[in-house]
Amino acid sequence: MDYFALLNEPRRPWLDADLLKQKFLALASDAHPDRVHGASESEKAEVTQRYTQLNAAFNCLAEPKLRLLHLLELELGAKPKDIQQIPAALADLFAEVANNCRSADGFLAEKSKATSPLVQVQLFERGQDWVEKLNGLQRKLNELREKLNGELKSLDAQWVSADAAVRRKILPKLEELYRLFGYFNRWNNQIQERVVQLSF
Repeated sequence: MDYFALLNEPRRPWLDADLLKQKFLALASDAHPDRVHGASESEKAEVTQRYTQLNAAFNCLAEPKLRLLHLLELELGAKPKDIQQIPAALADLFAEVANNCRSADGFLAEKSKATSPLVQVQLFERGQDWVEKLNGLQRKLNELREKLNGELKSLDAQWVSADAAVRRKILPKLEELYRLFGYFNRWNNQIQERVVQLSF
């Protein structure tokens, strides 16, 4: 299913999140299952299916990584191949995230074994230091993600004014950005998981 067409959006790499949300809400309000409570079961099922599709389309197109994956699938006719090799430019950042997560896990294991109130207080203070350190790493990832958004906007400007042949040349760069968004999302989620665990 073409989620761009479902939400009446042009097929492109960048979409304004606020405008997309407004369009989704307008379409979803007409297709909300609560609006057809007096209808037949088949009509209710049809409306529920449309509402579900609209939700799936919005969730896909609102997230840059998922939007790029969907665009690539539509343009290439297949899902991009999974590549597990970290780009050389991100190797140091990958190591930093991995080392911090591993060390935070070690601290969390130590914290879970503490039974003495005095030790728990000391560990609480160390835990707050870990939260600050991990939040700093998240800020770093978010800054890099914003740079990716800038690149995506730039490619979108080229995409909109390009013919089919030029668009085919842009696709490999979009695929690269799709993978980079994937790394940043995964790393951010790993860090956030530890931050949440450290907060308890």
